[in-house]
Amino acid sequence: MAIDCIASMHSMPQPPIQESKEQESPLVFDASVLRHQLQLPKQFIWPDEEKPCKDVPELVVPFIDLGGFLSGDPVAAMEASRLVGEACQKHGFFLVVNHGIDKNLISDAHLFMDNFFELPLSQKQRAQRKAGEHCGYASSFTGRFSSKLPWKETLSFQFSADKNSPNLVKDYLCNTMGKDFEQFGKVYQDYCEAMSNLSIGIMELLGMSLGVGKAYFREFFEENSSIMRLNYYPPCQKPDLTLGTGPHCDPTSLTILHQDQVGGLQVYVDNEWHSISPDFNAFVVNIGDTFMALSNGRYKSCLHRAVVNSQKTRKSLAFFLCPRSDKVVSPPCELVDNFNPRLYPDFTWPMLLEFTQKHYRADMKTLETFANWLQRKRN
Repeated sequence: MAIDCIASMHSMPQPPIQESKEQESPLVFDASVLRHQLQLPKQFIWPDEEKPCKDVPELVVPFIDLGGFLSGDPVAAMEASRLVGEACQKHGFFLVVNHGIDKNLISDAHLFMDNFFELPLSQKQRAQRKAGEHCGYASSFTGRFSSKLPWKETLSFQFSADKNSPNLVKDYLCNTMGKDFEQFGKVYQDYCEAMSNLSIGIMELLGMSLGVGKAYFREFFEENSSIMRLNYYPPCQKPDLTLGTGPHCDPTSLTILHQDQVGGLQVYVDNEWHSISPDFNAFVVNIGDTFMALSNGRYKSCLHRAVVNSQKTRKSLAFFLCPRSDKVVSPPCELVDNFNPRLYPDFTWPMLLEFTQKHYRADMKTLETFANWLQRKRN
């Protein structure tokens, strides 16, 4: 996930943010046009040191079978938590299978994503993301940055597990796009609820693996206020020059990703990029910066990116688990002692979200930079 932002403070550390020039008309990313262009606009051409590699090795990621855990088998739960813990100490990525999510719901979520992104640009722009916000439609990040633009379109919206907001997703999409999108809204409302429930189960396993019990993180995230994002990466005639999503660590707590069959997700492990091949029956799960802080650095948020190709559109569904806005991100006392002192100051998710929206473009140092910024601000 890249919750990108614009730097607005002269005192911010590296990397520098390229601010868009207000006097220039922003570039319009119209996938129906750009997918055929042999010459890429310069804004989409990435520096040589960040351009994608053609052949990268496959990342060895554990397949974690959730079937026994979800059925209440304590032995299966212990084994699943052990595998989760090992993966999170290495690189923070793992795959879950037998997760209990209806295959028809997953297929519908992909189908309706196709329907939305194949609309004319003017219709998609009815949901245009407003400056400083993280929800809505974004055609690349034109108008926000002047270089290193991602080759993608996205549609993002808020989900709440609060019982007082039972139809937040459906209502937002219908109000934004019109009553014709009621079924569209219902599919993603159902999908988000399924992802929220799956996230809570994974949080139980994370709690067990860290030795704080399965209830600790379940209770912390039960009333989560999360983000759902539909990612659409059109073909690019010069895929070796650009990236679908630039290198970053997710600032959120947990990401649950479902890829289509095209492939393009890459993870940076042991000083080189690795791919994670798509599997319809599996979700890719990774730790984000917020959970890295909650675990007091025990579990890692890993650098990753998305590459594009010249032949096929790539699509993915990303659910970003985030705590309720008033929850204080602070590690449990079991994870702090004389040998493991506090690594990060207390914060809330809205504070980190605002930082990534207004002050810093998410990368591999987001959490460290945010912690330093927060401490300076408080002193």
